[in-house]
Amino acid sequence: MKSATNVATEPLHDLEEWDEFLAGRYKQGKSEAEFRQYDAVATPGVAEFYRLNHKFQTVDYVLGKEKEYFGLNKGEKSIWEAAEFLNTLVDDSDPDTDLTQIEHLLQTSEAIRKDGHLKWFVLAGFIHDLGKVLCLWGEPQWGVVGDTFPVGCAYSDQIVFPEYFRANPDFDVPEYQTKYGIYEPNCGLSNVHMSFGHDGYIGEVMKNYLPEEALYMLRYHSFYSAHRHDAYRHLMSKHDIEMFEWVNKFNPYDLYSKGHVKPDVAAIKPYYDDLFAEFFPAKIAW
Repeated sequence: MKSATNVATEPLHDLEEWDEFLAGRYKQGKSEAEFRQYDAVATPGVAEFYRLNHKFQTVDYVLGKEKEYFGLNKGEKSIWEAAEFLNTLVDDSDPDTDLTQIEHLLQTSEAIRKDGHLKWFVLAGFIHDLGKVLCLWGEPQWGVVGDTFPVGCAYSDQIVFPEYFRANPDFDVPEYQTKYGIYEPNCGLSNVHMSFGHDGYIGEVMKNYLPEEALYMLRYHSFYSAHRHDAYRHLMSKHDIEMFEWVNKFNPYDLYSKGHVKPDVAAIKPYYDDLFAEFFPAKIAW
């Protein structure tokens, strides 16, 4: 069933288009010239996505959405229930894949498990995209997925399509366009407001259940200008830089583990039942 938010004003055909863009854009070994081929001509749907994202992700917008969602007032669900809820985002008309959202989550977590990582790392792989349920609560895709970045300070030129920030009202606020903006040098990312989306939201949902390393993976797995290009280190604390080693360990699984081979959900579900029971109560707040 297609999400009700996937209407004509939406820039992406569905969330699968976003995943394919990410895997291609951040393909390991790509040259700078190849990277720059992701422009408005080569990927018009993604370019339109970023035009909207960069225009509307203002300081006021972010603060409003944090207030709306970070109180976790959308009811209680188990992890499986949240994943099944996310499954309604699958577009049956997509000709390129018939994988459900749960199967995509399992592809990531199973790749992590296969490599022998700790249980909380496997768990982070399964839940990292569950925050996309925001789409099902009426949020537009430009406010759910996409590269994340700090608001309230100058935009890095390492953010994809940085030219689109010129349409953002914050671009004309002098205080927001200095190097540090509303922040202090090396203040730490816990004091920085990131553009709103599924990363920050799932980080809030999970903050009482997972170790800090996992929370960094969740909160910053789309902060590509930082963990791919070392942007915004002037806002990061020494502890942030140390924790980003875990983000760097996680991201190859996020980008490159997805394929068209379906995991055997029935066969591996008992493992995940036990894993969820080890870390979570029966239901958690969303």
